Amino acid sequence: MSTGVEDLSQFDLSDEEKDRLVAENYRLRALPAAVIDKAKEKLAGLFGYDLKELQRTRPPAKNQTRSSQNSAADMRSYIVISQLPANVYQKHVEDISTAHLTGFTFVIISVVHLAGGKISEENLWHHMRRMGLQEADENHPALGNVKLSLEVLVQQRYLQKDKVNGPEGTTVMYELAERALDGEVSQKIKEYISQAQADMLLEYVDYVISMVKRRKIGSFVMKTLLFIEFLGLVL
Repeated sequence: MSTGVEDLSQFDLSDEEKDRLVAENYRLRALPAAVIDKAKEKLAGLFGYDLKELQRTRPPAKNQTRSSQNSAADMRSYIVISQLPANVYQKHVEDISTAHLTGFTFVIISVVHLAGGKISEENLWHHMRRMGLQEADENHPALGNVKLSLEVLVQQRYLQKDKVNGPEGTTVMYELAERALDGEVSQKIKEYISQAQADMLLEYVDYVISMVKRRKIGSFVMKTLLFIEFLGLVL
C-alpha cells in the first residue's frame, strides 16, 4: 500500500516545468483582454464604432431563481456605439423601417423605470394592454409576435427576467438590465419621462379648465382618476 508521500511524489514537477505552466496560464488569462483591445481598435479605425462594456450597477435579488434564458447573465456584455454625430447618423445610417422597434423598446424601458426599475410580469402586461398590446397577439401589424418582441428585449440585455420565490408562489419579474442602465440611455429615458409628465400636466390643466367651463363633472372625474393613476405609477 502506498503512502500519501509516495502518491505525491509521482506528481513532482521540476522548477522549469512549473515556471512554464504558470507562464502559459498567465498568457491565457491575458488573451481575452488582448482580443477585446484589438477588436476595439479595428472597430473604431475601420467602421467608426466604439466597443463598450456594459456594467451592471445592481446585483439581482437574493431570493430569486434565475430563468434559463439568463444562465449567462454573469458573463460580460458589450455593445457597439456609432461614433458619428447624431445628425449624420440619422441622415445616412439610421433605418427608418425599424423605428417602431426603437419606440417599443423605449416605451417598455420607460414603464419599468417608472415602476422603480423592477416590475412584475403581470403589471407589465397590464400597462402593455392599455397600449393595445396583447400577450396572445402573434400578428401585430408592427411588432408581429408581441410576446416574442418583449423577450427580445431580454436577449438584448435591456431587461432581465427572473423568477422570484415568495409567500404566494413564484412570480416572474422584469428589471432593467445593462443596456437600459447605461448612462446615456438612462439619461434619455429620464428626459423623455420628464417631458411626458410636463406635457400631461399641461394637458390636464387645460382639460380641467374646459370641463369646469362646460360643467361636465362626470368627464372631469374620469380624467382625474386616470391622472391620479398615472401619478401613482410615477411616484
